[in-house]
Amino acid sequence: MTELEQKELMVQLGRSFYERGYTVGGAGNLSVRLDENRILVTPTGSSLGRLKAECLSVLDMEGNVLEGDKPSKESVFHLAMYKANPHCNAIVHLHSTYLTALSSLADLDPENAMKAFTPYYVMRVGKLPVIPYYRPGAPDIARELGQRALMGKAFLLANHGVVVTGSDLLDAADNTEELEETAKLFFILQGQKIRYLTDEEVKDLENRGK
Repeated sequence: MTELEQKELMVQLGRSFYERGYTVGGAGNLSVRLDENRILVTPTGSSLGRLKAECLSVLDMEGNVLEGDKPSKESVFHLAMYKANPHCNAIVHLHSTYLTALSSLADLDPENAMKAFTPYYVMRVGKLPVIPYYRPGAPDIARELGQRALMGKAFLLANHGVVVTGSDLLDAADNTEELEETAKLFFILQGQKIRYLTDEEVKDLENRGK
């Protein structure tokens, strides 16, 4: 995919997230690895529903702006994850309704905020570790995500939202959508007796993905 195509896809996906209520106002940010030395990221304060290809920020791996508008202040944690995980090629960070609600619950398992109850959650994401609360833009978020970048595809930021990775932008978007739907089902099922997948069933799904 050419650089222009990546920019157009980012605009398209941002608008789709916005129109479906996955993000509001200027919340959330997207990024994709353009090559070994550059990433494309949404600008600071920009609405994902009103992105313009020519305004998207191109950064080198040290965070220097090579092209476009000033990047999101959270581009720091995007860069930390790209540096730590060579298989991470795109990142979606949203404050989507159900995942943000989940992130605000007390006493979540720090290793996995949602125990698996659908195979699609396992196949798409696997598990959802929780990053402790830090204010948005705090360098601690980048440190935490950089340290854990090789440990999974998605991370729940306590009282904040979610960070989801993928092999490309479409894959990261698909992973995010499956995760948000799983969180929605989690809340719908509250008060009901949930049949969680057994360890053997989870292991079977994980093995099929290898």
